[in-house]
Amino acid sequence: MTYCVGIMLDTGLVFASDSRTHAGVDNFARFCKMTVFERPGDRVLVLLSSGSLAGTQAVISLLKQRNERAEGATLWQAASMFDAAMLVSDAMRDVDRRDGEYLEETGFNASFVFGGQIAGGPPHLFRIYAEGNFIEASLETPYLQTGETKYGKPVIDWGITRATTLNDAAKCVLVSFDSTMRSNLSVGMPIDLICYQRNSLEVRMRRRFDEGDGYFARLGDEWSAGTREVFRRLPRLDW
Repeated sequence: MTYCVGIMLDTGLVFASDSRTHAGVDNFARFCKMTVFERPGDRVLVLLSSGSLAGTQAVISLLKQRNERAEGATLWQAASMFDAAMLVSDAMRDVDRRDGEYLEETGFNASFVFGGQIAGGPPHLFRIYAEGNFIEASLETPYLQTGETKYGKPVIDWGITRATTLNDAAKCVLVSFDSTMRSNLSVGMPIDLICYQRNSLEVRMRRRFDEGDGYFARLGDEWSAGTREVFRRLPRLDW
């Protein structure tokens, strides 16, 4: 299991992913689930992966290989974010065609949150499903999640609008991860976080939060204390 979230704001994009994978309760490991394709001044593309590690790594490796070898259409050549999302989708289907018949019981299990900006166009954010089709974030739904989404979703629903600042959105996302990890042990640190400022065309704000990170611990403690205080202030229930 994993937890990944991307948020579309008026001022930019926020991406975050955990790093825990497991194949049973006694087989946990850590792998980065955030991949960045960046050419400063030209494009920033961020890919957050969820699902079978073998499947997601195959897709990412294929995209990187095509970039390096300039084989056909590549992410470096994509003229728009929609074109780039189509290339990710194509890579997923190529991997599925190669491996799918050997995965009859489980099927191809890989999905992505994909977003960024290409020079000359606005930022975009997509959720790409295992079948290769995708949806895009909108004014009504400014964030997209994949993986273990249910525990962190209420925090984002309460705290995020398109007008939220990048810094406040980053705090909200980290609280969302804290809530998720408290409820599901299959999601765990390190947490990778990127805040991308609209039209900057480069990654300037990137952090990794590992076990014992002072800021993350303080954020979780203050959120818990604040939540308990709000409950104490709620109107008294009369019986």
